[in-house]
Amino acid sequence: MKLSHFSFELPDNLLAERPAENRDESKLMVVHRETGKIEHRMFKDLIDYFDEGDVMVLNNTKVFPARLYGNKEKTGARIEVFLLRELNEEQRLWDVLVDPARKIRIGNKLYFGDDETLVAEVIDNTTSRGRTLRFLYDGSYTDFRRKLKELGETPLPKYIKRDVEPEDEERYQTIYAKHEGAVAAPTAGLHFSKHLLKRLEIKGIDFAELTLHVGLGTFNPVEVEDLSKHKMDSEELIIDERATEVVNAAKRNKRKICAVGTTAMRGLESAVSSDQMLNTFNGWTNKFVFPPHDFSIANAMVTNFHLPKSTLLMMVSAFMGHDLMKKSYKEAILEGYRFYSYGDAMLII
Repeated sequence: MKLSHFSFELPDNLLAERPAENRDESKLMVVHRETGKIEHRMFKDLIDYFDEGDVMVLNNTKVFPARLYGNKEKTGARIEVFLLRELNEEQRLWDVLVDPARKIRIGNKLYFGDDETLVAEVIDNTTSRGRTLRFLYDGSYTDFRRKLKELGETPLPKYIKRDVEPEDEERYQTIYAKHEGAVAAPTAGLHFSKHLLKRLEIKGIDFAELTLHVGLGTFNPVEVEDLSKHKMDSEELIIDERATEVVNAAKRNKRKICAVGTTAMRGLESAVSSDQMLNTFNGWTNKFVFPPHDFSIANAMVTNFHLPKSTLLMMVSAFMGHDLMKKSYKEAILEGYRFYSYGDAMLII
């Protein structure tokens, strides 16, 4: 498969700027892999496709307010700082992206907040936009993290052109988010409401949770025509024993195992044992799933509608088959489905 196989025309008006009014009332396209049948439902109808003993695998990562705005010393120029990952807790070192990057050099200092109690010094260049910052803050580590949270804002994707609003703090987060560390939401999970989760639980559906801290690499454009040459950024992944027990029991019993989102699917595919069962995992994964690929664990998937040429679209194509993916996306555009993070959902079974 080549990059050009994943190109399609997406009308601008289908990029969702805001979430649906109620989490579980976005549209749901249901695609049956074996027959190619496509149904149009609402997300809360998801429950109709699962039975007692089936398993949903959720990514319980939590988005932190990763976007900060500071001012450069002397010039006062406004600089956006996007926190990617903490490198050293004691020294308060962080990997970040800065914008505009051309203005930010090693040795520069940035001041944050009206009182400028938080300062950062640029100590290294990592990529064209990447920098390593050392934060200077007169207080405990707990106070420092509280200050970052207070000054940061919800890291909505760049394609959303409006300003961040108070409701984004809640809506750009799954209701089952637990472990902070993601700079982008695992968006398929945004459709689950407390009410829907409860109904699924009452029906006897089991849940297994893993943690994959989504990085900005998720959005990195693929710039090589030969997909085998694309390198994914590494993301931290944790799968505990309870999750493996729940998933492996369902696999042995030939139940449906549904990955909620491409991140959950990537996590599962990163921890497969030689006998095609799920292993525990605690480390980093840079797994890139693209066609052709034999999936070992999940036999169903919930996902949003993705952008042309994205690694997420490539995974969906690998899971449902390329021709069926193209047919489904063509229909989604005709039917006015909303794309991307705040958009509608697809269930592939």
